[in-house]
Amino acid sequence: MAYADPENTLVIETSKGKVVIAMKPDVAPGHVDHIKKLAREGAYDGVVFHRVIEGFMAQTGDVKFGNSNLPEFNPSRAGTGGSKYPNLKAEFNAEPHKRGTASMARAQDPNSANSQFFICFADAPFLNRQYTVWGEVIEGMENVDQIKRGEPVTDPDKMVSVKVAADITE
Repeated sequence: MAYADPENTLVIETSKGKVVIAMKPDVAPGHVDHIKKLAREGAYDGVVFHRVIEGFMAQTGDVKFGNSNLPEFNPSRAGTGGSKYPNLKAEFNAEPHKRGTASMARAQDPNSANSQFFICFADAPFLNRQYTVWGEVIEGMENVDQIKRGEPVTDPDKMVSVKVAADITE
């Protein structure tokens, strides 16, 4: 599949099917670079959707505790970790949190985003300018809709592989 900007397109093969996100380096350049680095390292491969709230969002990206491919996988700690890299400086922007928005999860500190992110099932304007929007689902939102719900999720769905489209050779 040819994408308009393959260097800024994220292709996620989930246990429910393919999800494609158009990344937005124009509004969140540091976050997009960080996500691409983690994807290119394979850090997101096997990572579960650990927090999925009906009518709100599906959260994933805990590369430390949420990778079901690693022996350290700990479903009870999934959602408490990040990556081996430092946290990111917030890049809050004017992009709205709407259905299909990809945004960074964080703790109370605005500059605490690291590897975890979420995809909105529905509009969530209360998150606007408080979380860094870095992309939007352009294909496969029906697959996001099928991700198993829970806080935490029992037998969670996962991201089987995450790749930058420019790196995919078929």
